[in-house]
Amino acid sequence: MAYFAELVVNGALTGLMYSLAALGFVLIYKSAGVPNLAQGAAIMIAGYVVWLLVSFGLPLVVAIILGAGIMFVLGLLTERFLLRRMVGQPVIMIVMLTLGLEILLRGIGPGILGAAPKPLDLGIGLAPLIVGDVFINRAYLVGGVVALAMVASALLFFRTRLGTKLRAVSDDHVSSWAVGISVEKAIGISWGLAGMSAVAAGVLWGSVQGVDWTLSMLLFPAVAVVILGGLDSIWGVLVGGLLVGILGSVIPGYLDSVVGGGTRDVVTSLIILLTIIIRPYGIFGREDIERI
Repeated sequence: MAYFAELVVNGALTGLMYSLAALGFVLIYKSAGVPNLAQGAAIMIAGYVVWLLVSFGLPLVVAIILGAGIMFVLGLLTERFLLRRMVGQPVIMIVMLTLGLEILLRGIGPGILGAAPKPLDLGIGLAPLIVGDVFINRAYLVGGVVALAMVASALLFFRTRLGTKLRAVSDDHVSSWAVGISVEKAIGISWGLAGMSAVAAGVLWGSVQGVDWTLSMLLFPAVAVVILGGLDSIWGVLVGGLLVGILGSVIPGYLDSVVGGGTRDVVTSLIILLTIIIRPYGIFGREDIERI
């Protein structure tokens, strides 16, 4: 029973950290209506940026704040020079553009800075937190707390005046233009915010596994989280992350020893496939019905 509880607790915390990776995806989709398949690479680049700043001698807190500013600007530039050129094009072309950007950045980052994992010490410590018979990973616990804070901040943000404008842009670009909302500026801000959320994910995951190209692989569980929870739902990020994390921990915890390992990715793939088949708009996603 203690083993099962340990799998559930650590799986839930891992899922919350997946939510950090998925949050940037949802921020862009909720604001711009664009699926962003470059979020994994953004997390990797964010991790590299903070690691570089720390290696230059900056305090960790300063490096994180400065890294968030840099990633916000990079998000703005991505929208200005890449996404804005795709206005009026089919959505599939925008998806392909973000996928191409993901692949490009995944190669450029390690190519310039090296493929070897870079340590990023947050001072959390390696010793697990022991509660009864359950061993809890301290890094995952801190990551889970940060994820909850980020999700709560996102929920509050979309209740502000700016957040309302971003939601209006996602609903209808033409109507937003008609009432005086700068659609281009709103979409640029959403990409900047996604870059800032990538910093949180990159730093926390980088402290767990090191900063290298594998951080970009967080795109896979992040996609599972947003598909399960709903592409445009902040609450879905939280619930989807918990479900993906728990299922991806409990099932492999019992099956890996039987089949020889590798079932975590199978579980994640099944979550994506079954959600698309049964409930394609996710648990909390909005179902759009159009008259044709």
